[in-house]
Amino acid sequence: MFKKKLQMPLFLIAALLFGAKTYIVYRFVFNISLENNMQEFILLINPFVTALFFFSLSLFFNERRQLKFIKYGILIGSLILYFNIVFYRNFSDFITIPVLFQGSNVADLGSSVLDLIKFWDITLFADVIIIWFIAKKYGDQLAVSFSKRYRGLVITISIACLVGNYVLAEIERPQLLQRTFDREYLVKNIGVFNYHIYDAVLHSKSKAQRVFADGNELNDIADYIKEEATIPGSEEMHGIAEGKNVIFISLESLQTFVINNTVNGEEVTPFLNDLIDDSYYFENFYHQTEQGKTSDSEFIVENSLYPSPRGAVYFTHGQNDYHALPEILNNQDYYTSVFHSNNKSFWNRDVMYDNIGYDHFYDENAFEVTEENSIGWGLKDKDFFKQSIKYLEQIDQPFYAKFITLTNHYPFDLDEEDATIDQYDSNSNTLNKYFQTARYMDEAVEEFFTYLKESGVYDDSIIILMGDHYGISDFHKRAMLQYLDEEEYTDYLHVQLQRVPFYVHIPGQEGGVVSKVAGQIDVKPTILNLIGLDAEEDLSFGTDLFSDERKDFIAFRDGSFITDDYVYTKSQCFNRETGELIEPTPEDELADPEDPQTGCEPMIEKVEQELNYSDEIIFGDLFRFYDFKDEQAQKEEK
Repeated sequence: MFKKKLQMPLFLIAALLFGAKTYIVYRFVFNISLENNMQEFILLINPFVTALFFFSLSLFFNERRQLKFIKYGILIGSLILYFNIVFYRNFSDFITIPVLFQGSNVADLGSSVLDLIKFWDITLFADVIIIWFIAKKYGDQLAVSFSKRYRGLVITISIACLVGNYVLAEIERPQLLQRTFDREYLVKNIGVFNYHIYDAVLHSKSKAQRVFADGNELNDIADYIKEEATIPGSEEMHGIAEGKNVIFISLESLQTFVINNTVNGEEVTPFLNDLIDDSYYFENFYHQTEQGKTSDSEFIVENSLYPSPRGAVYFTHGQNDYHALPEILNNQDYYTSVFHSNNKSFWNRDVMYDNIGYDHFYDENAFEVTEENSIGWGLKDKDFFKQSIKYLEQIDQPFYAKFITLTNHYPFDLDEEDATIDQYDSNSNTLNKYFQTARYMDEAVEEFFTYLKESGVYDDSIIILMGDHYGISDFHKRAMLQYLDEEEYTDYLHVQLQRVPFYVHIPGQEGGVVSKVAGQIDVKPTILNLIGLDAEEDLSFGTDLFSDERKDFIAFRDGSFITDDYVYTKSQCFNRETGELIEPTPEDELADPEDPQTGCEPMIEKVEQELNYSDEIIFGDLFRFYDFKDEQAQKEEK
């Protein structure tokens, strides 16, 4: 009876099952925003047309191999989809080809990956189980043997559906494939599998870009930087730290929303709150990282270039020529070092650090790491700082020393005896634990300041503290709304949550709160100006944070940006102060109909241009063609 009712060939059953599952994942697992009915329709059809095309390829095989193609095809497709789900749960992003080459990092992830796997995930493979069962029991009846003419017809129909999908996507989002920095738009319009194919093409293109680059591309880029980004640093702050040590502390996953805030009635970061009173504190400072997270943060600070839209520059272009901060400081007789109690090859740091001029990397081998003093990703922050101070006292001065903390890292585990505040109470275990590890890091930084004062290093140093990237992704939006006492998690709110703390602490100076919009791209020229160097001969996209003149915007890797007045993200323009959505001005109300650009529109093209210029520098390794003058030579010339 069952055999008589089964009329549909197996490739169609597989296409329907896999397409339905993929749509459910798009709609209810990935946090894909839908702005209109057309986007909803495109999101609905693209998993089915992609599945139809893929499984119809099985018709070119004989019946036995046809069954094998369908069985293993749906298994591999499900695994690719599932890997994206796990990745998305932590990063709110999709896997790229360069990320796959960072597989050496996976061995160090440990409990982080396990925390992202849910028990109900097994249901995501239900279609695989069904197809394998049907193929084994009824494969002979469901395998089809079409003539060449009918095979061609099926393939033609499936290709026509793919083309139709793309045409609709292009109508909805013109120049879709040129907006490669926005992966959500690509997945929303062409599907995750077509996106992966396109990503592979882009990866091959970026590799070829270096081979064919000849340096002429730098002329337009250099002109743009000189005109748009090269702004003189603050005269008042110029050289204020000349000859002093520079201590840079990277605060793992720390976001601004915890600063001057409480949980269960207690301050989350009491020391960092007090530090505002005698530091320059930038309250509207944004991280600009992408898939490389902490390594992206390091790359931006060291080079004042944007991170790669795919993968981590530390991995994909770690051997390029750069004009990095450590190299510049070396030329000024600074001893440069990094302290980070992790595997030296994680994020390819051992290669990148050597390439950009660091004198020494104090990795996990420089520390005594035991079960008692480590948790999660490694050595606890308090022990990390305590064990670091002996090295800091020994190195030559002046020095530039970067410290990268670990304890406030996902999944935010902390031993019970180290927790000094209670967990938060929400539906997100991640957010609940986050406040405890943030407090622990705050206490560790306070202890480090004490060590610096006792060692005599403090008075001859400036100390810069910066949150490296977000800790709580929008996967935990419900819990965040509860904590922030907000009613709706808007795209505007998401951008505002990308603010991270940034302090410049100069012993003996009071400082003050600075409200100007700023980002990690601005850190390098700021440090150079503080120690008395001019950044005018550099090629970078940042400007001195203390300068009264500023570039017009702070850009994110996905094309979002922030100006003094506006926040632009996901094709929406918001008032920066109120968060109110600004609708496009009707043509008949324009002051100048010939120039319809209002609100965010004047900046969109400029932001895309700047991001593309940064990519050209990195992908083409263009700095190998540029002769950067030694800063000492600059002074002698003047």
